[in-house]
Amino acid sequence: MGRRAVPADNGKDHTPAEPAGSTVERRETALERTDRNWNDLLQELRVLQTGIQILTGFLLTLPFQPRFQELTPVQVLVYLSLVLMSVLITALLMATVVMHRTFFQQRIKSELVRSSDVLLRITIVLVGLILVGTLGLIFDLVLGSGVGLIAAGTFTIVLVLLWAVLPRHIRTRALRRRNG
Repeated sequence: MGRRAVPADNGKDHTPAEPAGSTVERRETALERTDRNWNDLLQELRVLQTGIQILTGFLLTLPFQPRFQELTPVQVLVYLSLVLMSVLITALLMATVVMHRTFFQQRIKSELVRSSDVLLRITIVLVGLILVGTLGLIFDLVLGSGVGLIAAGTFTIVLVLLWAVLPRHIRTRALRRRNG
């Protein structure tokens, strides 16, 4: 049986040999789709894990710097909140691995993918918060609290634009083109 033609860019994934504008639907079983989605999630988790490991390592070295003793109580609170978020992000990323081990050979990979997707979305929000907080703290320490707040606020706007507005804009534009 041949491939079934569907409208161009129907929101479904396409095989590498079929560009995004292809009119041929990907032919895969539900299990193959789950495996592909799991592999996609793993790639995203790897990117996040590397970044968080670097950021956590940086944060954990700060108390051993001579200037750390000069932090105000508010700066120490912000710092400890950032460390807590960093550790929480690490725990969330590791939860996916723990679930994989727990679900291993139980034939419930679709549950793993759904649960990991939720954890990944929470992790992304926390990563945004820790990036904003770290930037704000560094600017606060170097240039003062007013500049730190401005830097954190400005970067929050940049993250919202990059992580929320831009993807929605691209999705909306693509759906309009698809639906003609």
